Amino acid sequence: MNNYLKWVAKVITLAGALCTSFRVDPLNIYLLNTGSMLFLIWSIRIKDSAMIAVNTGLLLIYFIGIIK
Repeated sequence: MNNYLKWVAKVITLAGALCTSFRVDPLNIYLLNTGSMLFLIWSIRIKDSAMIAVNTGLLLIYFIGIIK
């Protein structure tokens, strides 16, 4: 399950980055949020504190993007 979750998160995050490069707003923010949330869940499941910190920070940054 963890491997599947990690790969889904990677694909969604890459899709969000692709949307950002083509200026597809606000879809890019939603995809990046979803990817970060999935990576956060994955990092909690594998108990990787560095990944937890990075993805928590990214979620906060992306959430600010949704509010604006």
